[in-house]
Amino acid sequence: MSAGPVTELTITGEVPLRGQIRLPGCKGISHRALVFAALAHGTSRITNLAPGDDVGRTCAALATLGVSVRNGDDDSAAIEIAGAGFDALREPEDVIDCGNSGTTLRLLVGLLAGRPHLSVLTGDASLRLRPMARVVRPLRALGALIDGAADAGRAPLTVRGGGLVGERVDLEVASGQVKTALVLAGLQAGGVTEIVEPAPSRDHTERMLVALGAPLERVDDRTLRVREGAPRAFELEVPGDPSSAAFFVVAAAIIPGSSIVIEGVSVNPGRVEYLDVLRAMGARIEVTISGEVLGEPVGAIAVEAAPLHGTEIFSREAIVDELPVLAVAAAFADGATEIRDAAELAVKESNRITTMHQELSRLGVAVEPRADGLVVWGGRPQGAAMTSHGDHRIAMAAAVAACGATGESTVGGWDAVAVSYPGFAEDLERLRGEG
Repeated sequence: MSAGPVTELTITGEVPLRGQIRLPGCKGISHRALVFAALAHGTSRITNLAPGDDVGRTCAALATLGVSVRNGDDDSAAIEIAGAGFDALREPEDVIDCGNSGTTLRLLVGLLAGRPHLSVLTGDASLRLRPMARVVRPLRALGALIDGAADAGRAPLTVRGGGLVGERVDLEVASGQVKTALVLAGLQAGGVTEIVEPAPSRDHTERMLVALGAPLERVDDRTLRVREGAPRAFELEVPGDPSSAAFFVVAAAIIPGSSIVIEGVSVNPGRVEYLDVLRAMGARIEVTISGEVLGEPVGAIAVEAAPLHGTEIFSREAIVDELPVLAVAAAFADGATEIRDAAELAVKESNRITTMHQELSRLGVAVEPRADGLVVWGGRPQGAAMTSHGDHRIAMAAAVAACGATGESTVGGWDAVAVSYPGFAEDLERLRGEG
């Protein structure tokens, strides 16, 4: 494997993965930890923050709002946030650019909906195409004044905040990002805000806020009640990202002779459901829980290569980010795998139904794209020239496919991984014995 120019990765396939690895911090937890620390009274200290551009956008946005975000005084790469509560947030002097980060944009819309300011939020061309009505409509139900492109269905979004009143809001989609935006608004609203989802979604927000003493109550797995208040300051070592772990898990599962252990990773049940999918395909995976941080279970994932077979995968929010790499696992499995109920893939950083169809087809894999998913017929993928389509998860999924394919492959547009995991190629090299 060679990174060569930063825009292209070259991989020779069928090299086993062996050894132990610790991953950069969970992206979802990192975003939330930064925002919650800004709202607390006192200094919070965060280590192993996710390194990608997405989380960097949240850091920069908070600084624009007057929050002190700085490196710690020692050499531990800690970040220290001097929080002073909601009232200390100032009106931004310029447009807040969220880059490619949908999490940054959606969380900030909820945060700023309760502030007596004018704020404008935008992002890159990809982010400006992503759906925002799902978060704007419930915030408007609390009294938020939000405008933007396509009746605020897309960014740029203009938020004139303040004067929120708690209500029951029924969300259109099960989404951890949307839910968190409503929680941030509810912490600033008068009365009680009840948030009801159509199905359970990722629960980092409620786990962390309950652990930090915020006025949030989990009624059931679809319903939260929020009152006015804020979390307390904290210290946190962010556990490894379970979505990043998925790429190494699949790579080890499909390449004969592989055996790896991913240590110190979040094993939140709502984030590692993809392991159950892989087990149903025949993968050898063991999870050991070693502790808990701010309500998040942490542990190790051990994987050994094993023959895989096709299955049916019914998409849900808990595994939607892992579907591209699960499609790669399907490409190496015996028989057909059908991915269903996954129309959400079409409104990610790329249309991931289209992009995975294109990239797996380049490897000689038979793929049928559908409006709500894919059918993948497994076989013996052959090395090929692939591209990321500017999408970090497509880039890493293509790299995993290249690791299992026969011969040499390239992944163009490799710099897309900077969004979430800029060191992915180096960590992959170490497990392949090349680092």
